[in-house]
Amino acid sequence: MRIVLVGPPGAGKGTQAAYLAKNLSVPHISTGDLFRANISQGTALGKQAKAYMDAGNLVPDEVTIAMAQDRMAQPDAENGFLLDGFPRNVSQAKSLDKALTADGVRLDAVLDLEVPEDEVVKRIAGRRICRNDSAHVFHVTYSPPEQEGVCDVCGGELYQRDDDSEETVRTRLEVYHTQTEPIIDHYRAQDLVVTISALGKVTEVTERAMAALERDPASRA
Repeated sequence: MRIVLVGPPGAGKGTQAAYLAKNLSVPHISTGDLFRANISQGTALGKQAKAYMDAGNLVPDEVTIAMAQDRMAQPDAENGFLLDGFPRNVSQAKSLDKALTADGVRLDAVLDLEVPEDEVVKRIAGRRICRNDSAHVFHVTYSPPEQEGVCDVCGGELYQRDDDSEETVRTRLEVYHTQTEPIIDHYRAQDLVVTISALGKVTEVTERAMAALERDPASRA
């Protein structure tokens, strides 16, 4: 299956992408991974992207699209892929459509993870990170430490990252609504959108997604 995963920040896209890709036996292709791989390998596209990033500029759509096309052409993606974080806007979506059409393939579904905005804010703004080891992550509601402000693992101080503040999260949500969310209507016009609730346990969301993807396209709403 060829799938695009869409959802607001805090919807759990990265986690679900990993589980779904494994269940579907297709590679998980994320924008972040594409950038890191191309830059670390010193590819022509990686050098272009690094030059823009070092200058503090956004990487142009054409560079991101070229990276995605190159990755989708790899042997392990012959029978499908799961795109996470791409396309980010309607322009990229149209370019992806054109690239896939040129290759004689099309998307099978666009999986839209739906989460209420207040829940997104709660999920992200409630995160606390250990200053000693950023791998130690807690949540004030869902996985609180035994002692407030103290890491259960190493005793380090727990803090809230600047980009996890409620104000920053709401700004990120506004960017999502303005730039990325419109691709849902773009793909809905092609009868590709599958919308599911991303509330609940990780395994429940995965099962919900798999069930929705396995339905006949005609039954999608």
